[in-house]
Amino acid sequence: MIDPLIAGSLENTVHVVQLALTPVFLLSGIATLLNVFGARLARVADQAEKVSGLLAGASDEERRRLGRRLDRLHVRSLALDLAVVLAALGGVAICGAVLTLFVGALRDATVASLLFGLFGAAILCTLCALVAFGFEMMLASRTVRDRIAQRRADAGVAAAE
Repeated sequence: MIDPLIAGSLENTVHVVQLALTPVFLLSGIATLLNVFGARLARVADQAEKVSGLLAGASDEERRRLGRRLDRLHVRSLALDLAVVLAALGGVAICGAVLTLFVGALRDATVASLLFGLFGAAILCTLCALVAFGFEMMLASRTVRDRIAQRRADAGVAAAE
């Protein structure tokens, strides 16, 4: 027969592990976001390198246009930097929340306020990272639209209404 104390301890341990797995799924999502942010940042860097290379042989008007494009790429990179930092902080907070669950279970102490704060910080940082990423996506979309409009104007083609 199973000792009731061992059975209760096992149930408590299983419950702690179940609680710890929930934030880990969010951590997996944040890791995926960081991967997306990194890919976007690599694209911005590639475009900035290309535009910088074009500056050397450009006319004055072309230099101004390329300068504006570099300015937009700079703002996009800043938005992505912010998104990466916030997502990373969200990941750190989630890891802290998981650690708090295990330490709290081991110490038999109530750590609900710390757990609430860390998990709340993780959600807030992730939310802010998504907002920064959305801002960067809007900048990217605007740049694409402006580039298409410029190419149409250079080619003498009217924009479709």
